[in-house]
Amino acid sequence: MDMKSENIIFDTVAIIGIGLIGSSIARGIKKNRIARRVFGYAKTAATREKAGELGYMDRIFDTSAGAVNDADLIILCAPVGSNADIMKEIKGHLKRGSIITDVGSVKKAVIDQIDEHLPDGVSFIPGHPIAGTEFSGPESGFAELFNKKCCLLTPYTKTDKVQLNKVISFWEELGMFVDTMSPEMHDLVLATISHLPHLVAFNLVDTAAKLENNKNQEITKYAAGGFLDYTRVASSDPIMWRDIFLNNKEAVIEILDSFIEGLAELKDNIKTGNGNKLESIFTDSRNKRDKILDSIKKLESE
Repeated sequence: MDMKSENIIFDTVAIIGIGLIGSSIARGIKKNRIARRVFGYAKTAATREKAGELGYMDRIFDTSAGAVNDADLIILCAPVGSNADIMKEIKGHLKRGSIITDVGSVKKAVIDQIDEHLPDGVSFIPGHPIAGTEFSGPESGFAELFNKKCCLLTPYTKTDKVQLNKVISFWEELGMFVDTMSPEMHDLVLATISHLPHLVAFNLVDTAAKLENNKNQEITKYAAGGFLDYTRVASSDPIMWRDIFLNNKEAVIEILDSFIEGLAELKDNIKTGNGNKLESIFTDSRNKRDKILDSIKKLESE
């Protein structure tokens, strides 16, 4: 393939974890010609075999150490709970001047996991491309996943600004707009806009299933747009979400407490028949959501 040199940011990119995000990154790199070579590693032979059949990587290794040997950029796309073990495996095989970044939905815990094992001469740029679907696996990815979506980078005390700018350029070439914030703020923001909705979706499905059992009556077969749309994310990878919640406990519990308070207020207004208050809350929420949608549309049009 004749690469357009003006788009090349890294010679070799290694992707550790070939699920939805990892496979989408690989496809995006190939489509946008951001790197000359894309290497990959997945834990299971079945995933490696499937990714090889799909052909969006130049080489797939059966060890993470092998995948990173010649890499300029290493992207950790495995569940956040596995980062420490991955770093132990690869730290002796990273070349000086290389960059590690990640795609995890938690940042404080991930920085601690990776920084402990970071060799001298290797930079870590914590990252989180906010994009995804409810699907997983090496066949679920697509190059356009990141188009007009936001990527949050969370520089910390050891972040090298030159290397940070390279990672910013990388995500921009994949079609994302990039913002930076502190790891602490990232974790609170994501607990609000992503982690809590997933937690509620998992619980709502479980609540409906329990009600079916208790009432001995089919309920979910009547589910339509509201239930199905809201619980779509409950089809997401359970291991990934287990690790996210366990590694972002403080922020999730903080926003969950606030959410429970709001539910208690709604319950009280329903119980007491306070229709005016309910209407006021619903109207205010609708107006706020409209503003959120307007902000997103504005960003996507820029």
